[in-house]
Amino acid sequence: MSTVDLKGQVALVTGGAGGIGAAVSRRLAKLGARVAVLDLDAAGAQRIASATGGIAIVGDVADPGTMPAVVEQVERELGRLDVVHLNAGIGGGQTGVDDTLDVARYRKLIGVNVDHVVYGLCAAVPALRRQGGGKIVITASLAGLTAMPSDPLYTLTKHAVVGYVRAAGEVLARENIAVTALCPGFVDTLLLGAAKEEFDAVAFPLLTPSDIADALESVLAGAASGQAWVIQPGGRSSAYEFRGVPGVGGGQLPPDVVLGRVR
Repeated sequence: MSTVDLKGQVALVTGGAGGIGAAVSRRLAKLGARVAVLDLDAAGAQRIASATGGIAIVGDVADPGTMPAVVEQVERELGRLDVVHLNAGIGGGQTGVDDTLDVARYRKLIGVNVDHVVYGLCAAVPALRRQGGGKIVITASLAGLTAMPSDPLYTLTKHAVVGYVRAAGEVLARENIAVTALCPGFVDTLLLGAAKEEFDAVAFPLLTPSDIADALESVLAGAASGQAWVIQPGGRSSAYEFRGVPGVGGGQLPPDVVLGRVR
């Protein structure tokens, strides 16, 4: 039996029309929350909202005006905001290591994978403060913790997200707002594209969207703010143990002697 009880609470999920977002929206509703499902896919968002008893919102998360307007709508229609899952994301689609860079495609990647996370967190924090605290969970990737040579630009965006979560999480924890990153390996969603056939051909184990919903539920049950949780097939999700900051002469700096804590 789950230890997470969201009865009377309201959640917002971006990229909620399919894949991980749809699974998380269903899980949050099962845990008792009213869920606002945000996606560019109007029909998909409405389908999930109808199935979960929530509301559907259509919007482009890369637009700087979208997330503030969405948070305002959620508070107006559902009365509050307690849990936010910033899940929307796309793949790089190009190498990013030669002079044929498609700048428009690159800017779209940054807009969805990085800007949306910043816009979403900044929009959500005032609403969570009004409730005395809350949870923000962000879908990063294992590519945010290690290199993924098959998609360097995607790797760039997910490293940015993990770094942002680690820094913002410590700041917001002081206000009872927990910010956590989910770092799954390969998940069986449309984002895999043609790679799905390659994985199937070698029987490579893939995560399911439900696995990510399980991990999110574990995070809501008590993850520390600023953590990045690794999720891999067949294993229990857990917080990643980052190495300490290298000190003078190669030693490790004491925990309190890091950038931002000592002036």
